Amino acid sequence: MKTSIYSLTKEQLTDWLVERGQKKFRAEQVWDWMYRKRVTSFSEMKNVNKACLELLDDHFHIETLEQEVKQESADGTIKFLFKLQDGHFIETVLMRHHYGLSVCVTTQVGCNIGCSFCASGLLKKNRDLSTGEIVEQIMKVQQHLDEQGKGERVSHIVVMGIGEPFDNYDNVMDFIRIVNAPKGLEIGARHITVSTSGLAPKIRKFAEEELQVNLAVSLHAPNDELRTRIMKINRAYPIQEVMSAMDYYLEQTNRRITIEYILLDDVNDHVEEAEQLANLLRDKRHLTYVNLIPYNPVSEHSEYQRSKKEAILAFYDTLKKNGINCVIRQEQGTDIDAACGQLRSKQMKKVKV
Repeated sequence: MKTSIYSLTKEQLTDWLVERGQKKFRAEQVWDWMYRKRVTSFSEMKNVNKACLELLDDHFHIETLEQEVKQESADGTIKFLFKLQDGHFIETVLMRHHYGLSVCVTTQVGCNIGCSFCASGLLKKNRDLSTGEIVEQIMKVQQHLDEQGKGERVSHIVVMGIGEPFDNYDNVMDFIRIVNAPKGLEIGARHITVSTSGLAPKIRKFAEEELQVNLAVSLHAPNDELRTRIMKINRAYPIQEVMSAMDYYLEQTNRRITIEYILLDDVNDHVEEAEQLANLLRDKRHLTYVNLIPYNPVSEHSEYQRSKKEAILAFYDTLKKNGINCVIRQEQGTDIDAACGQLRSKQMKKVKV
């Protein structure tokens, strides 16, 4: 079966072509057509010889995602619903920030982490996305921007869409290397953030990759009893195990970790939990940063409500008084179900998976 050519790193593409009798410079040409000129068919690669083009066309697809729906928020956020070749669907989000354009990519069809407050986990994991399917999300968004004719480019990536990125570790690492590669998209490593729900062994492995990529850990509770209640992954990797893996990451990289904490009304948003979180992070407060996320409504989880403004501010103030760096995340795309925790919601039901 044909696979996505976007699954190949530059080195893999070069080796593949050379092994089949092509000159090394052909890989440079093909790479340029793919990522700089962003063509959508091999036939558009005008300076590549016919034998090479036929070879590529026999073995690879250059397009595997089909856009089904595109929704635009009042704040400029755009959510894309893509259909995969096997009929499954994924969602990808383009967000506008003062510092550039960021894309939130999906890494799995479904999710097995099972956070009780998250729409993305409503459908169990069916499969991992290939490297190419992850890369092509960026390509589709960039091609959309190209069509607008404003010269805009994707400058940042957050690997925070549907799925647990570290449960698809190898493909995600190849994805990072491809979008970061020179003479391609060249998205800076420090402009890429990977989020995990706390797969401790993979946090340790990630620490040894020698990448300048940012790490975010979705904690959402400061004690095991509460975290297990809302995140079943805590049964496999309790908080202290996650903290130990984070310590190892900090020792190896000296890079700051973002702690994601979603605020649920009268669940995990009390001053008591803020104090516990501050104590948990006290010894690493100079290399951690807490991102407080007001809960985004998901109709299937009516037992959860957004924390009241007073509770959010009290939580924030408690962390700050304890010397913990924190910020309250600005919402984007809530009106089109594109905000944190909302992916795979209304549109996914209309297009039956």
